[in-house]
Amino acid sequence: MAYDAVLVMSFGGPEGPDDVMPFLENVVRGRGVPRERLLAVAEHYHHFGGVSPINQQCRDLIAALKDDFAANGVDLPVYWGNRNWHPMMADTFAQMRADGIRNALGFATSAYGGYSSCRQYWEDIAKATEAVGEGAPRVHKLRQFWDHPGFVAPHADAVRDALATLDPARRATTRIVFTAHSIPSSMAATAGPSGGRYEAQLHETATLVADGFDLPWDLVWQSRSGPPQVPWLEPDINDHLTALAEKGVTDVVVSPIGFVSDHLEVVWDLDNEALETAAKLGLGYARAGTPGHDPRYVAMVRELVQERLSTPFGAPFAAAEPVCVSTPVQRMGNLPVWDYCAVDCCKPPARPSR
Repeated sequence: MAYDAVLVMSFGGPEGPDDVMPFLENVVRGRGVPRERLLAVAEHYHHFGGVSPINQQCRDLIAALKDDFAANGVDLPVYWGNRNWHPMMADTFAQMRADGIRNALGFATSAYGGYSSCRQYWEDIAKATEAVGEGAPRVHKLRQFWDHPGFVAPHADAVRDALATLDPARRATTRIVFTAHSIPSSMAATAGPSGGRYEAQLHETATLVADGFDLPWDLVWQSRSGPPQVPWLEPDINDHLTALAEKGVTDVVVSPIGFVSDHLEVVWDLDNEALETAAKLGLGYARAGTPGHDPRYVAMVRELVQERLSTPFGAPFAAAEPVCVSTPVQRMGNLPVWDYCAVDCCKPPARPSR
């Protein structure tokens, strides 16, 4: 199979106050989320002028990718399509068709397995293909990269930089707190071929990032958005900071390993809410950065593209069995890497009846 483009696939975000509510309505469409909840979340965006950082971060990543591709002989154009805000995936597919693109590799800005973090991108591809119709490009999603050195190393360096801002005299009572987006417990149970993949990958990433720091660490959750009666992964970062303070911890480095860039959920939940919680508790607090467009992360994307270009996979998403790729050069951890997923992998959550 000859691939003739790369498509960066992301979540999307508003770029002005008038975009906020339409964007949030796109995010929750079909989920029965009360409008009151949307209005509360909208205030987070309005705190930053109605602009999410995520789209600019995608632009920065794409610009860096184009430079890296050119420097390393990858002669493929780079397109960009979002799930929830412009440029929308279907519009990008239409542009790709107009440009003569037939087979593209899709890079999702999510490192982990699970419904929202992986399978839903396959669904986005299918919806965009159907919307564009005849001649729509075929897009094959690149594999998950939770343990790739190009993802792990920038997170580790960010932890090191954050740790350097805290009082070294209190190092014995300092702890690393890794965070990721909480998801419903039922979704976590069905993540991956045999369940539990989202949590397992995050634990592995945390282990890899923490290696060499000789500090205790925890993996906790942030950004819960579901109704209180539905179980989600816990503990929440704010509850966990309270528990740590009660146990005598004096300082924390908070590292959002569940994220690839400093988008709104990172800067609101960690740089506002968690920071405020830490201040009330008297905890020293330092938030580690995310890969963003770190050259190692950019090179990782190119390596994933080159990996697929050199491996003639062409199996459709509906393949009966998942295809596993595992090479020492590309991997640091112990979990298998799934290049194509079985149809029953990461089953979608049940939606409320309307």
